[in-house]
Amino acid sequence: MSEPSPTPPHSVLQEAEMRRVFELQQQHQYVVARTSARQRIAKLRRLHDTMLRFRREIEAAVWQDLRKSPTGTNISEVGVVNSEIRHAIRHLRSWTRPKRVGTPLVLLGTSSKIVHEPKGVCLVLSPWNFPFNLTLSPIVSAVAAGNCVVVKPSEYTPASTAVMRDILAACFPPEEVALFEGGAEVAQALLRLPFNHVFFTGSPAVGKIVMREASNHLASVTLELGGKNPTIVDETADIDKAADKIAWLKGMNAGQSCIAPDYVLAHENIHDRLVETVAAKLKQFYGDTAEARQASPDLCRIVHERHFARLKTLLDDAIQRGARVAFGGKTDAATRYVEPTVLTHVPEEAAIWQEETFGPILLVRPYQVLEETIAYINARPRPLAMYLWSSSRQHIQYILAETRNGDVTINDCGAHFYNPNLPFGGINNSGIGKTHGEFGFLEFSNARGILRQNRILPITSFFMPPYRKHNRLVKWMLEGVVRWF
Repeated sequence: MSEPSPTPPHSVLQEAEMRRVFELQQQHQYVVARTSARQRIAKLRRLHDTMLRFRREIEAAVWQDLRKSPTGTNISEVGVVNSEIRHAIRHLRSWTRPKRVGTPLVLLGTSSKIVHEPKGVCLVLSPWNFPFNLTLSPIVSAVAAGNCVVVKPSEYTPASTAVMRDILAACFPPEEVALFEGGAEVAQALLRLPFNHVFFTGSPAVGKIVMREASNHLASVTLELGGKNPTIVDETADIDKAADKIAWLKGMNAGQSCIAPDYVLAHENIHDRLVETVAAKLKQFYGDTAEARQASPDLCRIVHERHFARLKTLLDDAIQRGARVAFGGKTDAATRYVEPTVLTHVPEEAAIWQEETFGPILLVRPYQVLEETIAYINARPRPLAMYLWSSSRQHIQYILAETRNGDVTINDCGAHFYNPNLPFGGINNSGIGKTHGEFGFLEFSNARGILRQNRILPITSFFMPPYRKHNRLVKWMLEGVVRWF
């Protein structure tokens, strides 16, 4: 008798299971596609209510993964997802309704409409910085559009992933929504499957890999990336309000946010006052002393040792090159703590200018004339977000006209992310595609054009060969109709 074959390694077993579930969803996709708006709304309500039922587990998981406070978790994770669900529930019937469109004269006798149909089987690759928010929000859009979904959350937030697995299992059968855990090798295995659409949130470097792999199957992609988000504070700005919001958004999630301000370009007349006010706000938010700030329950920790080491290297390099620490600067490797830090006089050759910081380190740089800010921003890859602080309509219009980026918030920070009526997403290096609300629904949909011929003798019949008999009619179409309009 031959020896029994060895048990396949875990990775082989997991890849086989991924393929099984993928094929199950492929077979089931048209069943899901045929669901009505009412049926999809019922699914979204179930997800909404399950999120609320699991609130305590979500709070505990995010604290374990990122040491984020329960209130912070409810605001930036549960609240955002459930707001997205409620918006979809209110508007889904109108989103799914066929849109009638006009008929040109040459197609007289026809009627046309646009139907938004699901793309099919979709893959969501989500990040660690807002594990629930950035995993479940795209699932909301995909489900609203009538798709099947496979999701692979980040391996760096295992506690959050475990809770999401339970939430999704309570809401959807695996032939509709399935979650797979693991590292980069799992994502790579999933990308080898012929998904109809891939939604990725993460860095531009990994986004290029995802896009390249998706191209093997000509799958459409949504890439939510990031970049060095600039903030401009001119001499007409309300300094107290600007400092308040800049300090808040930079401190939230320990700066581990794709919409966090990365650097500030402040007019030289208000530069020092702005730096002092940001420092005062950080003390007000998190504590008067370095010890109090480190003990604050409202300051997250860096997600893992490698990212902490990266941030410390960037900080040390900037200081060694002559940057001044206007506030903060304390780090603790044992707890992966980086104090909210404000740096000024950062030399251009410092590595921190070359890549997205993605941590609680804010760079502040003075400028003399507004044209400097335009040149400085446009010399870098296009960012995801930009923040303008000004009381001058002329300044605001000038900056908007001369720059390009994903989204802009004027006299506030990050507020655009929370409006589901606005598209959210980057451009070029900061992303491809738009999400939130109807834009997320459209991202997971195919706009299918449908034309119906309604007359027995359609006008297009006049254009059958031989073509020489149509010379006069064609001439009239090319010249007469144009003059008529």
